[in-house]
Amino acid sequence: MDISEFDYHLPEALIAQEPARPRDSSRLLVLRRETGEIEHRLFRDLLEYLRQDDVVVFNDTRVIRARLRGRRLPGGGKAEVLLLADCGGGVWEALVTPGRRLPPGREIVFGDGGLRAQILERTEAGGRLVRFTSEIDVREAIEQMGEVPLPPYVHRPLDQESDYQTVFARFPGASAAPTAGLHFTPEMAEAVRERAAAMISVTLHVGVGTFRPVHVERVEDHVMYVERYAVSQETARLVNAGIEQGRRVVVIGTSTARALEASAEGGKVQPGARATDLFIVPGYRFQVVGALLTNFHMPRSTLLLLVCALAGRDTVLRAYREAVEQGYRFLSFGDAMLIV
Repeated sequence: MDISEFDYHLPEALIAQEPARPRDSSRLLVLRRETGEIEHRLFRDLLEYLRQDDVVVFNDTRVIRARLRGRRLPGGGKAEVLLLADCGGGVWEALVTPGRRLPPGREIVFGDGGLRAQILERTEAGGRLVRFTSEIDVREAIEQMGEVPLPPYVHRPLDQESDYQTVFARFPGASAAPTAGLHFTPEMAEAVRERAAAMISVTLHVGVGTFRPVHVERVEDHVMYVERYAVSQETARLVNAGIEQGRRVVVIGTSTARALEASAEGGKVQPGARATDLFIVPGYRFQVVGALLTNFHMPRSTLLLLVCALAGRDTVLRAYREAVEQGYRFLSFGDAMLIV
């Protein structure tokens, strides 16, 4: 497949720069896969599309202050580190800037020097392994000195850090938010719990692999970054029981979809903590996902490819064109789309 087949015109004015307030006042485009029918609603109308026997699954990852600004040693030039994954023992996988001036062995100092990092080696995906040392716990030092890493298309600072956390956030480790969850208020989440047969979680620490642009012409040549996820025994049990009983699994966000599909073997979700580079593109056969709540995604992105895999390229791109015409807000802080 050629990546140009997954392009569309996105006016810059439609890229949301802040979340809707209140969160559940965002718009909701409902797309019916079977017929291609489109409905225009508000997010708080989501309950009307849920069944009492649905199993709803969300991502409970928490965004960390993953962007660190420091100085190169020697020389003192500026350096930036974007944390991707904690490898243990003070070692993290990260993206570094400027990459050419940070070869293995180079050091970076942050703040007054209480946190330091040494570049260990390059990764196959073009990042770095970085070892941190600190006078206090490394994670605590990162939390003190780091910044919440907003996507590059968001040009205004956050009014409050909680704007880029979902109400489901529990386990720290993500360098980007699972943005479909940003539409929920605590009250809306509770209403879904009362409506559905079960509302449960997985943890996938969203990294740049999810948002990394596809720069190759052939979709099949794109390489996904590895992301780590965990599925509990209880989540696996409830999802598998739901599938066996013919219940619909309603998935909140593409990251949740990837975790569930990566953990599925023979149509059953396997519990455990693993890493995945699963790349879902048209032609993929979903084993778990029955309905998907998601945001509107970048042209030529892995996220758009996943949505097209679920609902069909022509159907999705037609819905996207209508969303543009109707003035929907796009990307991380934008409006929502429910595919049923």
